[in-house]
Amino acid sequence: MCISVSNRRKIGGNDILKRACGILLPVSSLPGHYGIGCFSSRAYEFVDRLKKAGQSYWQILPLGPTGFGDSPYQAFSSFAGNPYFIDLDELVKQGYLNADELAKTDWGSDEASVDYGKIWQNRWPALKKAFLAFRAKGNPEQFEEDRKSLDPETREFCLYQAIKDSEGGKPWQEWEDSVRLRKPEALEKARDAFKEEIAFYEWIQTEFNRQWTRLKKYANAAGIEIIGDMPFYVAPDSACAWAHPELFQFNEDRKPVRVAGCPPDYFSPDGQFWGNPVYDWEYHRKTGYAWWISRIKYALSLYDYVRVDHFRGFDEYYAIPAENKNARNGKWEKGPGMEIFREMQDQLSSKYSTLPIIAEDLGLMTESVLKLVRDSGFPAMKVLEFAYDSDNRNLYLPHNYIRNCVAYTGTHDNQPLMGWICGMNKDTRLHMIRYQGGEHTPENDLYWDCIRTVLSSIADTAIIPMPDYLGLGDEGRINTPSSVNGNNWKWRMKENAFSDDLICHCDMLSGLYGRK
Repeated sequence: MCISVSNRRKIGGNDILKRACGILLPVSSLPGHYGIGCFSSRAYEFVDRLKKAGQSYWQILPLGPTGFGDSPYQAFSSFAGNPYFIDLDELVKQGYLNADELAKTDWGSDEASVDYGKIWQNRWPALKKAFLAFRAKGNPEQFEEDRKSLDPETREFCLYQAIKDSEGGKPWQEWEDSVRLRKPEALEKARDAFKEEIAFYEWIQTEFNRQWTRLKKYANAAGIEIIGDMPFYVAPDSACAWAHPELFQFNEDRKPVRVAGCPPDYFSPDGQFWGNPVYDWEYHRKTGYAWWISRIKYALSLYDYVRVDHFRGFDEYYAIPAENKNARNGKWEKGPGMEIFREMQDQLSSKYSTLPIIAEDLGLMTESVLKLVRDSGFPAMKVLEFAYDSDNRNLYLPHNYIRNCVAYTGTHDNQPLMGWICGMNKDTRLHMIRYQGGEHTPENDLYWDCIRTVLSSIADTAIIPMPDYLGLGDEGRINTPSSVNGNNWKWRMKENAFSDDLICHCDMLSGLYGRK
C-alpha cells in the first residue's frame, strides 16, 4: 500500500503500491494495567517499537463496542468506539479518577489474558465515576460542542445503549413494542427520561474519539499507518439493526425473514448459522448505498486503510430462512457487485483518488468473487498457512502471489505459526520445509522460515501477527472461529515481550527484503 494519495490506484487500476510491512496486534492485546489493552502509554510505546523495527503498518481489529461473547465482529454499533479502550490513567490525570482506587481493583490475575467478567464488573463503575467527576469539574460548553459533533449514528447508539440499560441489558428485539418499533412518541419519551444516561454514553464516545485521534496522529507522525477492520454484517442486537430496519430483510414486526451463514461442507455438515440479519440490497441500491457510504466514511475517520471482512458477500451472500435451526436450506443470492464501490468512489473522490480498502477474500472463492476482486483493484489477502495442503497451483503459495496483495503468515483467526507447524502431518510439513529451504533449520526456528518467506515474497504489503514474531504456540491464539471454548479475544502480549533483540531482528528482515 502507498502513503501519498497521488500514488493510489483507481478502481480497476494496476499501479504499484509501496513495498512495506507491518504487525497485526489487536488493541485489546497490548500489555498494561487494568486488565485489557487500551490507548495507554503502552500503545505509544508499541508505536515507537514498530518504528524501530522498520515497520510501516499497525493492523488492528474492529474498535466497536463489543457485545456478549466479546467479539469485535459482533459490535453493538458500526459507528461507535469500545469503552474498554479508554485509558483510565488519562482520566486520573484529568482528576476524574483516583489512581490508588484503580490499583486496588481486581482487573484479573493473568497478564497474558483478558478476564472480561472482571472488566465488565469494574470498568463501567470506574467510567461512571469519571463521568460524574467530569460533570462536576468539566467544561459544559465544550462538552455540548463535542457531543453535537458526534456522528448522528453514534448518537443513535447512545440512545440505544441507554434504553438497553433500562431494559436490563435485553436485546432490542425483546423491548417494549413502542420502543422496539421506534414509535416517535416513545423515542421522544426515552430521550427525555434517559437524558443523563445518554449524556454518559456520549461522553464515553467523545473521550474515545479524543484518545484514539491523538494516538493515531502519533502513529502517523512516526510513519506508522493504521490498517483497521470493518465487519461485513452487523450484529443482530445492535443499534444499526434497531435504528434502520429498512436496511435488512425484516418483516413488518422487525423480525428477520432471512439471516446470514455458510452452507454445509466437509467440515460442517449443517453449515454455519451465524444469525446476522442480511441486507436488503434493493433498498440500498435505491438510496445510492447511503448507509454504506456513511459507514465507510466513519471507518476511514478511524483508520488509514480498511480491511473489509467477508468481501465475497458483495458478490454473493448465503441467506438462510430465519426460522431454520441450521444452515442446510440456505440459498446463494447476488450482492451489489461493483456498483457499490463505484458509488463509494464517486462520493469520496474529493479525498481519495481510490478507496484505501483491502479485500478479505479468504474462504470459498468462485470465479465471480475472483472477478469482483480483480475489477475492484483492491489488494486481496494471501495467507501462508493455507499454502501447503495442495499442489503448486495453490494461490497461497508465494510463487503465485502478485504485487497487488497483502501477504500474511496467518490472521487473527489462524493458529500462531508454532502451533500450526507442530500440528502438521509429516508430508505437509516436509513440503513446507522443502519449499522454504529450511532443511537445516532447527525445529524451534521453523516459524522464522515462514516469516522470511512472506517478507521475501513479491507482495507489496506483508503483515505478520505479533504472536508469530514471538514464536508462540496455541497459547497465543487470538480467535478460533465457530468455537465456544471461552478463550477467544483474550490473548495479551506480556510486558517487554517486544524486546530490543526482537526489534533488531524485525528491522534487519524488513531491510533485507526491501520493506523499509
